[in-house]
Amino acid sequence: MTSYISHTTVDCADAYALSKWWEGVLDYTELPEDPNLPGHEECMIMSRDRTHKVLFIEVPDAKQGKNRIHFDLRPAAGTRDEELARLVDHGAKPIDDLRRPDGTGWVVLADPEGNEFCMLRSEAEVAVTA
Repeated sequence: MTSYISHTTVDCADAYALSKWWEGVLDYTELPEDPNLPGHEECMIMSRDRTHKVLFIEVPDAKQGKNRIHFDLRPAAGTRDEELARLVDHGAKPIDDLRRPDGTGWVVLADPEGNEFCMLRSEAEVAVTA
């Protein structure tokens, strides 16, 4: 017997706003049977192939300190730096730049509520330096 991850849950102050922001980052969509609306305390989004879901739940507590779990993102197309520019234009805030002169490394960013996530190199970029 084993378990599987049903979905990833993110505690937040505004479930609707943060779910909409992450929809744009991940190209995810709402569940057709349970649309997200302003004021909803729980908002779920899912990958277009329905294999991954993220649930945003409003909590009264403010974020404190570093996340103990976070997303590591790779560009679906293009390069890490192109995707980094898109995410910053989308409202992500750079927190730490861990890129190295040889092109390896990653960048730590934060979403509008301060939740950290990392932008890694694309699979194509990794293959070139492997």
